[in-house]
Amino acid sequence: MQEKLAVTVLVITLALFALVLVLYNIIKDNNEEYSQIVLSQHSSYDSRTLPYKRGDIVDRNGTYLAVSDKVYNLIIDATQIMDGYDPANGKDKYLDATTTALANAFGYDKTELTNLILENPESPYIRYARQLTVDQKENFETIKAQMNEDYSKSDNASEKEKRVYGIWFEEEYKRYYPYNETASTVLGFSSSDGTTGNGGIEQSYNSVLVGTNGREYGYLNDDSNLETVIKPAVNGNTVVSTIDLNVQQIVEKYVNEWMTTTGSENIGVVVMDPDTGEILAMATDRMYDLNNPRDLSGMYTDAEIAAMSDEEQMDAWYKQWRNFCVSDTYEPGSPSKIFTIAAALEEGVITGNETFFCDGGQDVAGTYIKCVNRVGGHGNLTVAESLMVSCNDVLMQIVSKEGKDIFYKYQDMFGFTEKTGVDLPGEADTSNLGYTAETAGPVDLATNAFGQNYNCTMIQMAAAYCSVINGGSYYQPHVVKQILNSQGSVVKKVDPVLVRETVSQSTSDFIKDALFQTVYGTKGTGKAAQVEGYELGGKTGTAEKLPRGNGNYVVSFCGFAPVDHPEVLVYVAIDQPHVADQPHSTYASEVFAKIMKEILPYLNVFPDTETGDTGEEMGLPQEEGITDNTSGEEEGQTPEETAPEESYPDEEVVLPEVGGSGVPDRVPEDDSAESREETAPAGTGSQEESGSREESGGEKDQTKESSESESSPETAESSQEDGRE
Repeated sequence: MQEKLAVTVLVITLALFALVLVLYNIIKDNNEEYSQIVLSQHSSYDSRTLPYKRGDIVDRNGTYLAVSDKVYNLIIDATQIMDGYDPANGKDKYLDATTTALANAFGYDKTELTNLILENPESPYIRYARQLTVDQKENFETIKAQMNEDYSKSDNASEKEKRVYGIWFEEEYKRYYPYNETASTVLGFSSSDGTTGNGGIEQSYNSVLVGTNGREYGYLNDDSNLETVIKPAVNGNTVVSTIDLNVQQIVEKYVNEWMTTTGSENIGVVVMDPDTGEILAMATDRMYDLNNPRDLSGMYTDAEIAAMSDEEQMDAWYKQWRNFCVSDTYEPGSPSKIFTIAAALEEGVITGNETFFCDGGQDVAGTYIKCVNRVGGHGNLTVAESLMVSCNDVLMQIVSKEGKDIFYKYQDMFGFTEKTGVDLPGEADTSNLGYTAETAGPVDLATNAFGQNYNCTMIQMAAAYCSVINGGSYYQPHVVKQILNSQGSVVKKVDPVLVRETVSQSTSDFIKDALFQTVYGTKGTGKAAQVEGYELGGKTGTAEKLPRGNGNYVVSFCGFAPVDHPEVLVYVAIDQPHVADQPHSTYASEVFAKIMKEILPYLNVFPDTETGDTGEEMGLPQEEGITDNTSGEEEGQTPEETAPEESYPDEEVVLPEVGGSGVPDRVPEDDSAESREETAPAGTGSQEESGSREESGGEKDQTKESSESESSPETAESSQEDGRE
């Protein structure tokens, strides 16, 4: 029995010895691997993220519009600082020295810092401050070096051991906009961490602008020394926009001048290159500081802001960030008359040599629609003259010869029934804000012919105009030219996208000449748009908003230069000018002329010395674009029955992608964007106001047209009161 027990003990002893030997060999052979595993778990210190730099946005000439500057987060390693702290033995190697240095360098409260470290002695990563500048970081490093040198030279033994220790700086990037509010609705802004763009190019090209974070790993080498492996960050690409900073600043100067001297509910200006669809400038009155996009002081008083609920504040942000040129719809009025005539010329319905007689209005299916010149009408007019004086009567006669199929075919071709696809978020969807050949009645067709009772956006109108004046090529409007990598090499070139051909060169030439006569001809309504020394063309517009009869108008001017080969188009639309008298298109024409006077020389468009101001007295233009329907019915139906079905867009919870329907609505505090889609604001002749579409078939469609045809002041005043186009 004892022998068996002895054998058992021996076996167990040998087994334990063998186990110890195996464990020793495992540790010996795999020591480095296990050490690296342990080190890799110290992610806050030996393994850390290396942030990427968000790509820059520059204008077409390389001027920086949005950049990312390197900043630093201050990190406190409490475990290191507390390593030399033993109050029982009066030992404090790092705590007092480090908190003193931080207080001296940054002005922090030393007591607060001390308590924070004492309360978190096991924390190796306390982010105490964010986005410190290079100068702030270097100032601390200087103070740290000086204090440590002084401690090392001290004769006091306890002082000699002290050091500023356990503080390091984590790199990150901060988005910065050098020109503050310039081009704010085009650029948009990014979230605080630089990962998400909100509005404008920042949102549309977010995937291009973001990069990939890098990583730094710590491990032990064969000599058990700590070494690192770095996987570098990949920076975002640079976006080269089509925007010209100088043109943008000129446009914004006159937008600001308009708002400070006269003012309106909204004003929008689009500047485009007709031959490419490139947008050189785009501005609205709602400019905001991109470096502080949630500052509402430009739109509201401090008391109003303080009284806002969270939801009201988000709505206010949404209103401030909204791009009127892309996201709002309105009835365009008389600038759209060129499309009615262009369609008739293209289809051979007219040759352009015809003469029409305006007697002051037309009876359309039992509804009498008056022209601007109600008493006697304009008399005999050529097709070109009908544009010059903006005669609704002639336009209704021409569209009746076209018919619905031709007219609405060209409405599609000119892009008024679909989004342009501009590379900016929030483009409004107008597909349900107009008529089709199937839904339009005679009155709808007649009023649509001169730009009433359907809605469009500024970007739609500008793109369509460019296609007519450039010889018939409809280019997709866009705000980006190139994508560059971080080394400056071209990654992608954004070539102009030819969507379709709209009109022939002969039609284009006819329209351009007629619009030149509109500005410089004796009878033309656009004299206020003249720029001395230049040959310009353009069309005025004064469209009354729904509900009719309230005296609210959108006045506009769409023009270009030079006439023979247009190099730049400028479209100005002013929503509800704050004026006591009847709003008229001269307001928009004058803003257009001021912009053109400065940008044409800058763009190297040379003046024609034989062309200039005619010297004629301009006065106020007559009213344009207003229908006066008397019966309120059409073909036995009420206008409600003949109108297209209203369609309100669905609500969305994020800012839409490029070409997405709707507009940015709100951005919550965490910088992630939310939105709800809205195609037209209240009060702009939008779908919200369209209601029953009574005005399209039965109510007075009162859009004023500037017909400055040498009328006396008395005649002009009378026409403002009761002359309706």
